[in-house]
Amino acid sequence: MDQHLVIDLATLPEDGKQFSGELAPEIFDLPEKDARPLGPLAYDLHVQRFESELFLSGKLGISFEFTCVRTLHPFTQTIRLDQVPMSIEIGNSASIDVTAALREEILLAFPANPRCDQADEPTECAIDPRYLAVDKGAGDGVETASPPREDGRWAELDAWSDPADNQR
Repeated sequence: MDQHLVIDLATLPEDGKQFSGELAPEIFDLPEKDARPLGPLAYDLHVQRFESELFLSGKLGISFEFTCVRTLHPFTQTIRLDQVPMSIEIGNSASIDVTAALREEILLAFPANPRCDQADEPTECAIDPRYLAVDKGAGDGVETASPPREDGRWAELDAWSDPADNQR
């Protein structure tokens, strides 16, 4: 398992070359409480050079452990990108590391609000009713907010009326 995918431009055939393999999950370097990769990033890409840019197309896939935004339970979801088109400027380089570009493509495919009903093995994704004060009955022990006390400082303004209201 590699840490980087480096394309040697000097040996890249004019009609391109197929690259397949796996990159170590450490390339994601995500914060501790964020999603966690559960294995390597698998790739199967055709790489071809067009003047000053490198064009990559193919498949990417990796499984992550996400935390459900509703239930706060962890679940596994595999991110599969079956038709990844990427273009990378190469400048005057003799070789180019495309690892960061592959990482970015996967991160862009992360679900905005991960839910366990979208997992590889979906489960019911319902909010625990204990946390919904709206559904609580009167004897549930949840204190309701009391109405605000009258504040005498506002009495003068409350008594004030707009002259336009009197003309109607």
